[in-house]
Amino acid sequence: MANNDNPFGVESPENFEQKSICCFVLDVSGSMNGQPIDELNRGLQEFHSEIVSDPISSNRLEVAIITFDSTVNLVLEPSLVDNFNMPTLTTKGSTKLVDGVREGIRIVEDRKNWYKQTGQPYLRPWIILVTDGFPDFDQDVDSLQLEIEQASNEKKFVFLPIGVGGADMSILNKISGSINEKKIPAMKIQGLKFFEFFEWVSASMSSIASSKEGDNINLPDPSEWMEGFKI
Repeated sequence: MANNDNPFGVESPENFEQKSICCFVLDVSGSMNGQPIDELNRGLQEFHSEIVSDPISSNRLEVAIITFDSTVNLVLEPSLVDNFNMPTLTTKGSTKLVDGVREGIRIVEDRKNWYKQTGQPYLRPWIILVTDGFPDFDQDVDSLQLEIEQASNEKKFVFLPIGVGGADMSILNKISGSINEKKIPAMKIQGLKFFEFFEWVSASMSSIASSKEGDNINLPDPSEWMEGFKI
């Protein structure tokens, strides 16, 4: 029986392929105005094109997008890529980063419950945060850190924080998640290489979508987009 508290409870699965969900939590505050938001939008379009062209990923990978500025908005509910056009994001306001990440956690937990209710196998979700700034003063980073640590230890999701421009990397490292009790360091995009970053994400998600639970997955080399990457 569907859980009435789950917003996806009345939705019917399109297929019963093993699912994975990638939830983007994206900073669209005023500091992202101009070229940064243009490059972010271009990267999102590239990501969508790459996943659509992969028949396995297009049947297995669901995408959700949450944006945060002075408020938090779910701009794309979890969907297979054939079922949506990538939205064009605009900027305004401040940086409710913690609230945005918490909404991402809520969405992936609700989606996992829906997979269970409808008999769809699934892999551990990914939540990818992209931000160029500092959280607003009222954002409780310490409690978010504890929440992500506990969820990582319980293998509820993979949390990957990505910094852009003047992002506070110390905060992003503080809240970064872990895999198999190994801390995942926050990463920083070189300049405005969103296009290259989303190419890497699409290749990573394709590898994950083609895997099964327990597989060791070798993710692509991030050197094309990652600042400070060393071999």
